[in-house]
Amino acid sequence: MIILTTLPLFWIMISASRGGHWGAWMPSSISAFEGTCVSIPCRFDFPDELRPAVVHGVWYFNSPYPKNYPPVVFKSRTQVVHESFQGRSRLLGDLGLRNCTLLLSTLSPELGGKYYFRGDLGGYNQYTFSEHSVLDIINTPNIVVPPEVVAGSEVEVSCMVPDNCPELRPELSWLGHEGLGEPTVLGRLREDEGTWVQVSLLHFVPTREANGQRLGCQAAFPNTTLQFEGYASLDVKYPPAIVEMNSSVEAIEGSHVSLLCGADSNPPPLLTWMRDGMVLREAVAESLYLDLEEVTPGEDGVYACLAENAYGQDNRTVELSVMYAPWKPTVNGTVVAVEGETVSILCSTQSNPDPILTIFKEKQILATVIYESQLQLELPAVTPEDDGEYWCVAENQYGQRATAFNLSVEFSPIILLESHCAAARDTVQCLCVVKSNPEPSVAFELPSRNVTVNETEREFVYSERSGLLLTSILTLRGQAQAPPRVICTSRNLYGTQSLELPFQGAHRLMWAKIGPVGAVVAFAILIAIVCYITQTRRKKNVTESSSFSGGDNPHVLYSPEFRISGAPDKYESREVSTRESH
Repeated sequence: MIILTTLPLFWIMISASRGGHWGAWMPSSISAFEGTCVSIPCRFDFPDELRPAVVHGVWYFNSPYPKNYPPVVFKSRTQVVHESFQGRSRLLGDLGLRNCTLLLSTLSPELGGKYYFRGDLGGYNQYTFSEHSVLDIINTPNIVVPPEVVAGSEVEVSCMVPDNCPELRPELSWLGHEGLGEPTVLGRLREDEGTWVQVSLLHFVPTREANGQRLGCQAAFPNTTLQFEGYASLDVKYPPAIVEMNSSVEAIEGSHVSLLCGADSNPPPLLTWMRDGMVLREAVAESLYLDLEEVTPGEDGVYACLAENAYGQDNRTVELSVMYAPWKPTVNGTVVAVEGETVSILCSTQSNPDPILTIFKEKQILATVIYESQLQLELPAVTPEDDGEYWCVAENQYGQRATAFNLSVEFSPIILLESHCAAARDTVQCLCVVKSNPEPSVAFELPSRNVTVNETEREFVYSERSGLLLTSILTLRGQAQAPPRVICTSRNLYGTQSLELPFQGAHRLMWAKIGPVGAVVAFAILIAIVCYITQTRRKKNVTESSSFSGGDNPHVLYSPEFRISGAPDKYESREVSTRESH
């Protein structure tokens, strides 16, 4: 703020110095516009005892020593001056009153410099004062902007021009201040050393948009063509605002991702990319990229950009979604159950987007869910038919994965109807086929002979297990009489079942009439039947344990062809070795 001094120090010094010594007082510096004029105020003093009749004076340019022959600006005795000052200098003050004020007109740049005054009282009473005034010829107004301009805080910008020419008075106006407010003209103010200035003030509250705005001040002199302009650019400090950033980003696993954050601030901000509180990259810049090479699902998430400087901060986030094929499904839940129990199996996976989940057994879809990461399979009151291999398949547009698992249903033994006996000459063979889980024990009882033969007696009993089937063959030799009754008994921890084995043929004694050749043929037929049944059961179990071999493929959303058939190498079976206690 410009302060008006009502009693300048210059004149205080003049008043206090009256009375007796050589001395001069003038402004140490003074300025004026090119083409105008300037009045250099000047006072001098000398000892009272000299009492000169006439007081003369001389103004020199750039040197105080006459012997150096400096250019004479003004000389009261002869009016002889240097050619540069002819018609351009005159004395405004009265030397008799010790006033040496000088007026210079039609200023040009070469007149800028130091001006010295020399008092001439006659004879040897001449004195060149060391005090001098430096004249500065200017052609632009002085715009004063505070050292710090902050957005949102009121500032004062001033335009100051010299007003030291009594013949020409400047008028001030602002240029380019639209939107900043109306100026206040303070008028003509006296400075400390007796010089004068014209001042105009502009008060406004700057915004970030005003940064770099060019303010101008014009000094015009009425009734002349003289006009001078000065400019200053506003350096408005303001906090960051993030102006450029990705929206949500989707990328396929393994691809390259580049995230951009750009901020507007003055001074430039410190930009920082962060994720989960960890700094990934930072730099002082207007924009900053975060490059992610070969993105993985682990890089999926929210990324934050923080912009800050000394005046504030701003932050924004962007969500990166990494798209990828389903992971290999995992299966949790009951894998061993007792007949009649309810079985609950949970199949889960991870993918983006969420997959279609399907649980199959053989070629049948048991459960499916769309765009979910978990699938629950409920099997109420399981039966032996529910025992077997299952597949959980997860699929989206980026790929497919599957996992096989086995459900083991435990139940009491069931003796199948194909169990029977056959006789050939003096040999009887009995076949007992049992379906059971876990594996049962098998014993053959001959009630009429009060004999029980179990499977551990290898001389008489041969047993072979295939899947859930246990086939036991009892061989009795030397049976010349009628064949005995044979009862097959099978048991495990869940129960016991017995069955009297029927003999093949129309009559139990027919074996005795067949003869040796017939006995051999009958025995061969029995062996063939056993082999056929065993092979048939093996094939059935192979079919149960393989994945969807043959037949039509079930409908799947993302692929024209379901790829489970034949249990591809990438699918992995889940070994089940746990058994629930009952």
